[in-house]
Amino acid sequence: MACFFRRSIAAKLSRTLHQPEDVFIPALHAAPVSKKRQSPDFRVPVSTLRMKGILPSHGDAQLQAEALANELNKDNVVEEISTGPGGMITFKVHRKLLVEKMLEPFGEEDAKFGFNSELFNTVKKGKTLVEFSSPNIAKKFHAGHLRSTIIGNFIANLKESLGNHVIRMNYLGDWGMQFGLLGAGFEQFGSQEKLNVNPLQHLFDVYVQANKEAEDNKEIQLAAREFFQKLEQHDSQAMSLWQQFREITVKEYQQVYKRLGVPFDVYSGESFHQEQAREVVQLLQTRGLLKTTERGTSVVDVSAEGDMSSCSTVLRSDGTSLYITRDIAAAIDRKEKFNFDEMIYVTDKSQQNHFLHLFHILRLMGHPWAESCRHVSFGLVQGMSTRRGEVVFLEDVLDEACARMLHNMQQATTTKEMADPGDTAEKVGMSALIVQDFRGPLEADYRFDWDRILQAQGDTGVFLQYTHARLRSLIRTNSTMAAKEIDPSLLLEHRSIAILQHLLRFDEVLYQSNRDLQPRHLVTFLTKLSHLVASALRELPVKGSPDDVAQARLRLFSGACSVLASGMRILGIKPVEKM
Repeated sequence: MACFFRRSIAAKLSRTLHQPEDVFIPALHAAPVSKKRQSPDFRVPVSTLRMKGILPSHGDAQLQAEALANELNKDNVVEEISTGPGGMITFKVHRKLLVEKMLEPFGEEDAKFGFNSELFNTVKKGKTLVEFSSPNIAKKFHAGHLRSTIIGNFIANLKESLGNHVIRMNYLGDWGMQFGLLGAGFEQFGSQEKLNVNPLQHLFDVYVQANKEAEDNKEIQLAAREFFQKLEQHDSQAMSLWQQFREITVKEYQQVYKRLGVPFDVYSGESFHQEQAREVVQLLQTRGLLKTTERGTSVVDVSAEGDMSSCSTVLRSDGTSLYITRDIAAAIDRKEKFNFDEMIYVTDKSQQNHFLHLFHILRLMGHPWAESCRHVSFGLVQGMSTRRGEVVFLEDVLDEACARMLHNMQQATTTKEMADPGDTAEKVGMSALIVQDFRGPLEADYRFDWDRILQAQGDTGVFLQYTHARLRSLIRTNSTMAAKEIDPSLLLEHRSIAILQHLLRFDEVLYQSNRDLQPRHLVTFLTKLSHLVASALRELPVKGSPDDVAQARLRLFSGACSVLASGMRILGIKPVEKM
């Protein structure tokens, strides 16, 4: 395993430089794999040792690297020590030992390869609350919510896989002035009969019509404000209509989440915190943090200099609460209820200022745990459309992905016979959507391209599924092959070593993903693994090889399959068995 080699090299550096071994563990990185030639296994940059104060910060880095490399001795673990450009010291471990140690965990029944790494010894584990998806009730699930849903699911999966207790929360937008507009609109344009037949579509149509009318009709605007005031005052008739809208919506959303394979532990919402929002306003008033503007709104100064150059409105002039008022109340309530160690919000980047204000106000109110709150933002998807035209609803996207994938599978000559092609097409289509979304930095906007994301070759979700299905087929075909000790000398070919070298990086990839909560590191790792496996499958056949060679290769491919499946599940992808 990577830990064994990392610890051995760290011990060597420790003896030479007279520093504790643990200082060197995070500085040692598995080297990128070269397709054409054998590369070293680990490397440490002199610049890192300089930053840690282990080596002098002056002088030529390359000369420092060469001098240190000359002081280090080879042993029964490391067979070669050399230097690379830019002051890099590289280590190559004995090849038979690499094979033996890397394949060892895959012979066990419950191998947790990469997850028990000592890299995570310094990572705090505890209770993580992730708020994600969070669509508005009474509206169909828009394609724009797809990003929040799959990113939040990835973060929750990752945190859970590394030993955290995770609470997955869907904080529904179920309160606010838009429900005043919807309620007033439904009273004028709504139909209970249409609501029973196609509830969310009808509510969407009503909202669009009411919104359009409100542009020029002051009566509609007034009716909307009055309806929301009734909600805030818990008027029974208004609350009954709102409750009906909420129940309908949650039921519809749960069907979509089931298709996405995304679970939630808690369905919360802004409406849960109406009373607490009033208490928040009183607390802000008591602490002298609340200011009243000339327009009669209540604001909190969130400027860095305390000069009112930046303010956050927490109460309208008519006394109704706002999104941020309820978010402050929700954060305080969650800390009291769940006592989380960290709370992560997943929304698009347009809300960055909102969360800066939220965390700032919480600190002003005397809540030091606000430092453990974090906003993960993401960019917009451009050009997403179906054959029917511009996409409005997520279900259209899922249906389109499934239909296109099913068509591609039917056209492919290599497609295996399967019990439920539609289910496989849906899983593979979802994989394509997820990998396309996760390939770049989350903050970046990207252009959606159906043809590119559904390609069976290249860095796509389809390619990951295809590789996993090929490996599972190979394992099933050879399931009767008796397990025994593997001779490491039978896996010294370049293709075998390249896969094992790449697997050395898995714990580092998980560690980096946990630090910045960016899924692209894992996507890049898994696509590279899939390409290495594809090359190895062509050159290292199991069928027709001598038994001992076949067994060794099967263990190698089983290990790669295990890691590929683990990584895919963290991304929120359900691995398929056949394609």
